Amino acid sequence: MRRSLREATIGFTLLTALAGGIGLWFWVSGSIFGQRSWSFRLRFDDAAGLSPQSSVSFRGVVVGAVRQVRADPTGVRVDVQILEEQLRLPRPIVAQVRSGSLLGGDPEISLISEGPARLDGLVAPLDKRCDPVRQVCAGGLVQGVASPSLSSVMGQVEDLLSKARQQNLVGKVSDTTTAVTTTSRAFAGTARRADKVLDGGDALVHDLRGAVQQAQPVLANLRRATDEANAAMVNARAASQHVRNITAAFDNPKTIAELRTTLSNAEQLTRRIDAIGGDVQKLSGDPVFVGGLRSVTLGLGKFFDELYPEIRPSPAPAGNGSGER
Repeated sequence: MRRSLREATIGFTLLTALAGGIGLWFWVSGSIFGQRSWSFRLRFDDAAGLSPQSSVSFRGVVVGAVRQVRADPTGVRVDVQILEEQLRLPRPIVAQVRSGSLLGGDPEISLISEGPARLDGLVAPLDKRCDPVRQVCAGGLVQGVASPSLSSVMGQVEDLLSKARQQNLVGKVSDTTTAVTTTSRAFAGTARRADKVLDGGDALVHDLRGAVQQAQPVLANLRRATDEANAAMVNARAASQHVRNITAAFDNPKTIAELRTTLSNAEQLTRRIDAIGGDVQKLSGDPVFVGGLRSVTLGLGKFFDELYPEIRPSPAPAGNGSGER
């Protein structure tokens, strides 16, 4: 019974060791439970405390770990292993060593994409068609950049203070402050003078408005005079046009000929009227002609009296004489 228990314990120990060895082999070969991992290299000027098994993150998610950290004359080479086979890292991309906080902590590597991500045409990193120009492929290289830390920030502050003391920036700042104060005072005086000028300008504007209001009647009269002058100019243009028309008519040879004919006819008519007037005067001066004309007139009167006796005027009554007054 004891022998069987001892053999069973030895068998379980061997099986456990075998399973651990197989798991270690899978981890070393990069295959974990059917999932293949891939690796690439990073180049830093300063490792900043990196060590194997430090985590590697992308967009805040842990995607792998550091496998090896080696220093060479040109910098620090870091080999990282990514556990996700299908993770595609588009370029441009940089690696930065960060701490858990500003005061310290375990360092880790953060992969940062610079620029918009273009995933069209990208393949898996282990694919033979992987383009190292567009994305990070297995065995590729990514440049690392330094990250700010408390010591680096303090060092930069000390350098700035040292340069400030060397260049006497405090005295220069004091002189500059004095000059700025003087300039500010000058600007204040200028502003006060400008306020006075603006006040005088307001008074001038007020006076100008009063003058404009007083000039309104004069301007109205000028407008009326201008309108009348325009009307007179229009009438003058019309009269001038009539004169031009009359002048053009007189310049016409046909019109001149008609005027000459009219004048000739008027002269002939005048001669005839003068001749008739002379004849009438001769006849009126003849007693025989005048007596005959009177006889004819009286005879026509009697003739009309005989033809129309009913329209003869009735004699006036005797009582309408001057005796009734």
